[in-house]
Amino acid sequence: MQPHDFWQEIFPAGHFPTGGGHDGFYPAALPDGRQILLPIRPLGDGEHALASLIVNQASFAVLDALVETLVEKLRPFQADVIAGLPTLGLTLASAVARRLGHGRYVPLGTSRKFWYDEALSVPLSSITTPGQAKRLYVDPRMLPLLQGRRVVLIDDVISSGRSIRAGLSLLDGIGVRPVATAAAMLQSERWRDDPETPYRGWTDTVLGCFATPILERGADGRWYRPA
Repeated sequence: MQPHDFWQEIFPAGHFPTGGGHDGFYPAALPDGRQILLPIRPLGDGEHALASLIVNQASFAVLDALVETLVEKLRPFQADVIAGLPTLGLTLASAVARRLGHGRYVPLGTSRKFWYDEALSVPLSSITTPGQAKRLYVDPRMLPLLQGRRVVLIDDVISSGRSIRAGLSLLDGIGVRPVATAAAMLQSERWRDDPETPYRGWTDTVLGCFATPILERGADGRWYRPA
């Protein structure tokens, strides 16, 4: 596949084998079995790799499939408002909110407007932007939309857990504990184990369209799920 071909098509269930090794791409399966091809990104050690998803580069067909999957998972939580994490989580959060019949959503952001309150911010980093010091803000005008409401917090991918924990910490600081957190992809299990959790129990309501493992390089040079 060419690099620009990834995340552009939904394939039928079972179209690509999921066992054995993988060369260049990893087939992730939605709950109904349909597959999306994800490029494999080797990590710095050369022996491990992750499957990658960039939702704002996905086709509308793929984005719609991800949104529909999350909407069905989130309906039982009866959310009053969807909050989205920057940057790529905003694409997903906006579409999920619209599909749930909401008139708007609440975007969190990293761009500080002059009327923002520094007290309504937390440090933010992610695995895909190492070394970039940012802060995550909530617009003070959005507080009435969040406080006392059933909130769902959405990101595109939950990997190390740094971004989603920052969002949870920011909301916790204004007295909001989301009824669920969601992402298109749960990338490995690392986010479950980090001790810097904003509060206990948040991992019990994490939802995803699909989960992908940390892949290991085999002796044949292909990438395998860990044993």
